[in-house]
Amino acid sequence: MFKMRGKTRKILLFLFFLIFIISAPLLVFYFQGYRFDFKNKKLIQTGGLFLKIKPKQTKIYLDEKLSKETDFLFGSALIENLLPKKYNVKVKKEGYFDWEKNLEIREKEVTEARNVVLFPNDINFSFLSKGIKDVWLSPDERKMIFKEKKEDIWELKIYDLEKNLKSHLLKESDISSKGADLFDLEFSRDGKKIYFDTVIEEQLKKKSFVLEIDKSPPFLKETEKTLPPLENIITSQQINEEVYYLNNFGYLYKSDSSFSKAEKITRVPFPLKQETEYQLYVFSDFIFLIEGGKSLHLLNQETKLFENFFEGINSLKISPDFEKIVYFSDYEIQIFFLKESPKQPKREKGENMFLLRLSEKIKDVFWITPNHLIFSTENNIKITEIDNRDMINTIQLAEFSSFIKNYGESTKDRENLKIFWNSINERLYVLAKEILWVSNKLTP
Repeated sequence: MFKMRGKTRKILLFLFFLIFIISAPLLVFYFQGYRFDFKNKKLIQTGGLFLKIKPKQTKIYLDEKLSKETDFLFGSALIENLLPKKYNVKVKKEGYFDWEKNLEIREKEVTEARNVVLFPNDINFSFLSKGIKDVWLSPDERKMIFKEKKEDIWELKIYDLEKNLKSHLLKESDISSKGADLFDLEFSRDGKKIYFDTVIEEQLKKKSFVLEIDKSPPFLKETEKTLPPLENIITSQQINEEVYYLNNFGYLYKSDSSFSKAEKITRVPFPLKQETEYQLYVFSDFIFLIEGGKSLHLLNQETKLFENFFEGINSLKISPDFEKIVYFSDYEIQIFFLKESPKQPKREKGENMFLLRLSEKIKDVFWITPNHLIFSTENNIKITEIDNRDMINTIQLAEFSSFIKNYGESTKDRENLKIFWNSINERLYVLAKEILWVSNKLTP
């Protein structure tokens, strides 16, 4: 019996040794991220998925199965040891719209989605003011100018968004007792002044004014829009101490703010058209020119010529991180990248990306984060991401009919609907039927 137990012990030791010899390499392969793909019957190395999500503590589902929840501190999650394939990824949190995308996991790589934002699905709009004909937001987004109209007499008021205080600025009779039309109002760069034009009704004469709104009481004076010396300017843009301008011969120049030193940029004049408006936009190494409010041209840095870039443009706007611009037509939204982005999805400097095509007319578009846009159409207000890998997550915030259903609706009512995004308080303002509404905070 004793000899039998010794023999058994040797057999067991041998078996344990054999198991160790076999399992040790497998354990090494396992901890190095290798798995056996039973479907394709081969050993493969796994990949991972990293997500950074707002708000925090959201649930992540892979192929409809709960996989992980983001951490409390950073709102991020790393899911490891995933077999290389395409996964349906869903991010969910109660009280928020879902986020969903099919993402490819590759061997020995981590697929990233660092800009996932869930927006609340209980957006509410509250009444702010009535009798509003138009609204202008200051450059620092801390003040708004209201144009109010009562009994066919307009008045300008300033609204302090931080103090929630509205005060008088100017009334129509300050311009003329005979009545005057107001148009082309804009803020100075520092937000301390507003410029506007008027036409006195009986005289049909155009006058320009500047109103210093930082003084008490506000100081109004008539002014003339003067052109820089030497050459007439069609359009210009100042970037710090440099001024870029297109003169009336069609040449693009760069000068200092005193216009004492001017450098010609274009070799051949741009063919200007009579009675056509031009707008110049300078972003880092890229210079755009909008002709007639519809044709977008981009300066070729090699040939020094403006080349046609896009037809039917309505506007273009730079992102909060100054790394890209959005431009849109009546039915399309596109993104142009001013800088290279090494983060996934990777982008090249100068890359142009088609984002959305819609069946209803686009009215306006705003950046609400460096990776999300809010836009209005004839009927709806929506938010969209700009990550175009697979499906683009787009959510509907509201329908315009909800703002005007209680006040009647006409074609003119719908045409006059406007939205304004304030990145300081992260709220959306909607002007509808001369009533200004404000949302609760949109971003988590």
